[in-house]
Amino acid sequence: MEQTTAVPREVWRRWVWTRGRVPAALAVLTAGLPVFHRVVPNSVGRVGSLLETFLPWLGLVIVVLFGWALLRRSATALVALLLPTAAWTYHFGGLLLPVGGSGPHDLVVVQHNVSDENTDPAGTARALAAVGPDLVALQELVPPALAVYERTLAPDYPYHAVRGTVGLWSKHPLTDARLLDIRPRGVTEPWSRGLRTVVHTPHGEIAAYVAHLPSVRVGAGGLASSRRDESAGLLGRAVAAEPLETVILLGDLNGTVDDRGLAPLTSRMSVAQRGFAFSFPAALPMARIDQVMARSATVPHIRTLPATGSDHLPVAARIALR
Repeated sequence: MEQTTAVPREVWRRWVWTRGRVPAALAVLTAGLPVFHRVVPNSVGRVGSLLETFLPWLGLVIVVLFGWALLRRSATALVALLLPTAAWTYHFGGLLLPVGGSGPHDLVVVQHNVSDENTDPAGTARALAAVGPDLVALQELVPPALAVYERTLAPDYPYHAVRGTVGLWSKHPLTDARLLDIRPRGVTEPWSRGLRTVVHTPHGEIAAYVAHLPSVRVGAGGLASSRRDESAGLLGRAVAAEPLETVILLGDLNGTVDDRGLAPLTSRMSVAQRGFAFSFPAALPMARIDQVMARSATVPHIRTLPATGSDHLPVAARIALR
């Protein structure tokens, strides 16, 4: 009969701790990305912005590495995974915390790129109004759908302003509506994607901005976002020059709040404190590019609403006024 030899305990311990160095090294690398993502250069293919667009999905990388570490029975890799887990939790864990109760000076707003190919604008308008928001911001408004939105929203939202392809519907009076020029250089065709107006709420005047920044594309050369970045800079300067203290920005910004391309806005305004609210693409949401930001106010929570006839999901947010 063949006799088997037991592995000495010391050899077993050394084996468990020395194997799995590759997943351990990847865990350490993954830990650095949420914390030091701005170190990743943007000079070639805007790799930094591309990483920042999908930064929350590093959580899936951690799960894969955890499974790898278990298969390898590597104590070293399991211990190393504590680093990316802590980094991800520090950066994104707050978005998962329970939502607190609403305050006495809150507004509810809805932001939605309704799509210029939406075949059911009336149904989309009814779905947004059913949430009961104070403000509804829409992008990609084109005739004849614009008339449908105006007619359908009118009973609940007697005040509205439209400039170009963006508009705002409100339960509160609007004044001083004007076109906001955020057109990047080189765009010669008609291009009106910015609106600024004043909302007269029971709690005071608020400057409301509605914007639709240029689209970005991911290709072999990386992320094409130069026009989006330029438009974000123009919008950021407009917000900085706004004389009213309280500002709300609603829009399809074609970027996440971690994307450095939106730094002209995120450096001046607060973003949502709770909720991931991935809004695009509607069929398989991978990122929140529809944003609600505020100055001299906070955005305690943001969430997605059920799909409409658009390729974006609507998002609803609560604004806490100071």
